[in-house]
Amino acid sequence: MGAIGPYPGLEEKLSTFGQFVGDWEILEDRFFGSDGSETVLEGEVHWCWILDGKAVQDVWMFRDDESKRMVPAGTTVRMYDPKIDAWHSVWITAERHEILSFLGRKIGNEIVLEGKFENDLLKWIFSEIMPNSFTWHEKKSSDLGKTWTLTERMKIRREERPS
Repeated sequence: MGAIGPYPGLEEKLSTFGQFVGDWEILEDRFFGSDGSETVLEGEVHWCWILDGKAVQDVWMFRDDESKRMVPAGTTVRMYDPKIDAWHSVWITAERHEILSFLGRKIGNEIVLEGKFENDLLKWIFSEIMPNSFTWHEKKSSDLGKTWTLTERMKIRREERPS
């Protein structure tokens, strides 16, 4: 169930992901293949408050090349946990039948989510965060974090909010 805003008293902590509530355009989602290939998609992402303002949910959609319509790719539910001063984040994609769990924290000017999928460590990083734009990227490690490979990067923006 939706909510109109962050839960009272937790506004500052909830702003980590609450700042993204609204509609965004994915200008470029670039996938980097291990063979050096690149695939580029366009899409959109929609964020909203849920669970009495104690969590946020986003839905990621990408343009289908054939029909040109937006097709849902997956959704994330993100909930702040004051006991550990971190965010639990669960990504669900019916397209690939995956459920991924992450633990996220604000580190400097970035938001870093860390998780694991199969035998790989993953980092999902929100960076270059401005009121109307940000970059999201995924890094993967197959050697327990000794080396990291950039596998995906998105440039995302929204129309400027009226003052």
